[in-house]
Amino acid sequence: MKNSVVIMAAGKGTRMYSQLPKVLHKVCGKPLLFYIIQEALKISDDIHLVLAHQADLIQEKIQENFPKKITFHFQDLSKFPGTGGALMDSGLQKPFKTKYEKILILNGDMPLILASDMQKLLQAQGDIALSVIKLANPSGYGRVLIDQDRVMAIKEDRDCTEEQKRINLVNAGVYVVDRKILEGFLPKLTNNNVQSEYYLTDIISFGIKNHLKVTPLISESDNFLGVNSKLDLSYVEEKMLDRIRKDLMLRGVILHLPHTIYIESEVEFEGECEIEQGVRITGNSKIKSSLIKSHSVIESSEIISSDVGPLAHIRPNSVISNTHIGNFVEVKASKLDGVKAGHLSYLGDCEVQEGSNIGAGVITCNYDGVKKSKTFIGKNVFIGSDTQLVAPLCIPSNVLIGAGSTVTKECDEGDLVLSRTQQKNIKKGFFKFFSK
Repeated sequence: MKNSVVIMAAGKGTRMYSQLPKVLHKVCGKPLLFYIIQEALKISDDIHLVLAHQADLIQEKIQENFPKKITFHFQDLSKFPGTGGALMDSGLQKPFKTKYEKILILNGDMPLILASDMQKLLQAQGDIALSVIKLANPSGYGRVLIDQDRVMAIKEDRDCTEEQKRINLVNAGVYVVDRKILEGFLPKLTNNNVQSEYYLTDIISFGIKNHLKVTPLISESDNFLGVNSKLDLSYVEEKMLDRIRKDLMLRGVILHLPHTIYIESEVEFEGECEIEQGVRITGNSKIKSSLIKSHSVIESSEIISSDVGPLAHIRPNSVISNTHIGNFVEVKASKLDGVKAGHLSYLGDCEVQEGSNIGAGVITCNYDGVKKSKTFIGKNVFIGSDTQLVAPLCIPSNVLIGAGSTVTKECDEGDLVLSRTQQKNIKKGFFKFFSK
C-alpha cells in the first residue's frame, strides 16, 4: 500500500442539471463518490479528495461515512480551473503533499472502478500509466494514439484526422504518476486553450516530449466509465445492479427474473433466500432465510425466517421474524415475531407477539395529526377483519377482537372485545328505496 490516491471531485457537473453535486448522486442507494473511496481504501492508506463546487456539503457527507480517513484539498477554480488545477496546492502551481511518491489519480464520478483495476494501473511498467477504454462510438472523446506498448499522443476529437477518428481507444482520465514528474510538469501547465483551463492531459504530452514511457492500460470493461449526465447515471446503475445480482446468485440467493429486481448495495443476505420478480430492496436491509414474493418493497428493515408478499410494503425500521406477511400489507417501524398478517392491513409503530393473527383490513391508527403513538399486541391475539386499533394502545395476550371493531380502550387478558353498532333490518327497505 505504498502509494497515494488523489480523487478529483471539484467539478460542477452542469450536465446533470441538478442542485445536488454530481458525486453525491446515488447509484443503488449510495453516492458515486462513496464507491470510489471504498475501493481506494483497499489499496492505500493515503486518500486525498479535491473539492470545490459545494465543497462543504460533500466534505460533511464524506466525514459522516469515512471519519478520519480522507485528506481534503480545495481547488481554486477562479485562478486554476481544470483537471490540472485540481492537483495544485492551494492554487500554487505545484503538487500538494502526499504521503507516498507514487500517485494514483482518479475521478470522483467512476463508481464502477474496482480496487483490482487500480492495482493493475499501479503495477504497469513505465514512467506514467494511463487508463484507456475501448468505445464502440468514441465520437466526442479524445483518442489515444498507441504504438506497441507506448502512448504516442492524445488527440482531442476536433483535432483528429478522419483516420484518427476511426480509432476507438479513448482516455478514461485515470493516471499513475510519480510526484517528481508532477513537480516538474505542473508549473509548465498553461490555460491557453478554448476553455481557459489547466489540463492534466498536458502532463502526458510533456512526458512524451521528454521521452518518458507512457504506458496504456487498455480495458474493454465499463469499470472506467464516468457519469456526466442522468442518462449516464442510469446506465451505470444498471451495470452496478448487474454486478450486485450476479454476486448474490453466486453466493446462493435465488433471484427470479433477476433483471426485474432492484437491490441496493448495502443490503445484506444470510442463509438461503429467494427473491421473486419485481422486488425492490433498499437501504441497510437484512434478509435472512426468507422468501420475498413478487413486487414487494423492503426498505431498511430486517426480515428473518419469514415470507413477505406478493405486493407487500415493509417500510423502514421494521423487524419481521418467523412471520407471514401477505398481499397489500404495509408495515412501518414495527416488530413482528411469529405473526400472520395475510392481506390488506397497515401495521405502523407497533409490536406484535407470537401467535397473533391480523385479519384483513386491520389498521393501527398511529398518528393523531400531531404525534405518532405506539400499539402493543401480545401473544395469541386474534384481531378480526376491518378493525381499527387507536394508539396509544396495549392489547394483552389471549384476546379476541371482533370484526369491525374500533378499539380505543385497554382490555384484560382473555377478553372478547366488541365495539359494533347494533344491526337494524328494515322490512321491504330495498323496494322502498329503489321505488324512487
